[in-house]
Amino acid sequence: MTIAYDGTGFYGYQIQPSARSVQEELEKALSRLHKGTVVRVSGSGRTDAKVHARGQVIHFDTPLSIPEERWPKALNSILPEDIRVLAAEEVPDSFHARFNACGKEYRYLIDLSPVQDVFSRNYAYHYPYPLDLEKMEAAAVHLIGTHDFTAFCSAKTEIEDRIRTISSISFSREGHLLTMSIRGNGFLYNMVRIIMGTLLDAGTGSTLPEELPRMLHSRDRTRTGKTAPGHGLYLHRVFYDN
Repeated sequence: MTIAYDGTGFYGYQIQPSARSVQEELEKALSRLHKGTVVRVSGSGRTDAKVHARGQVIHFDTPLSIPEERWPKALNSILPEDIRVLAAEEVPDSFHARFNACGKEYRYLIDLSPVQDVFSRNYAYHYPYPLDLEKMEAAAVHLIGTHDFTAFCSAKTEIEDRIRTISSISFSREGHLLTMSIRGNGFLYNMVRIIMGTLLDAGTGSTLPEELPRMLHSRDRTRTGKTAPGHGLYLHRVFYDN
């Protein structure tokens, strides 16, 4: 199932003991469809508080014989307005939304307007400072490929294997809105947001593009930029081999 959600009102994707989550709302809706039976869902990955998704993928097991084309309407009629099922597809029992994913694309939106747009304040990071896009692109080149991204993930990251492959980083601008698109085979905790914060430093001149290789090799989180806010980040698409 492919779902989209507005992360503004969520503490994150994963169920929390005392805070609203996307997973909890999905499981509540599925429980209603299944007459009170608990149905657990697995996602392609977790998103943090305020982070949005246009193409999150989930899977679950069900005994119901609802045609796949009817699942979106059935669930959307009982889900809260900030979550929507976009598409559903029957998959083999061997499929797993997380472990079968071979890549993801995230996008980060930045509002460059001098005065923050009140209507996009929850959906783009307001950054009203001059940016040199060529320097940001030059810095981003050093991150493409297979690297140890320890310096670009949160100190709270529990995963020991921090080697990841980034296949592309690109920027596009429309008016005051700057979008960074990044694709890779996987991303560590806060990795995209730290990359964004570091590339913003390159755009303002506080970090030189040629410093990026040294940051990677240092494996030192204190050498890289600030973690950009969650509300500018979108899980855009999840890729599978088939």
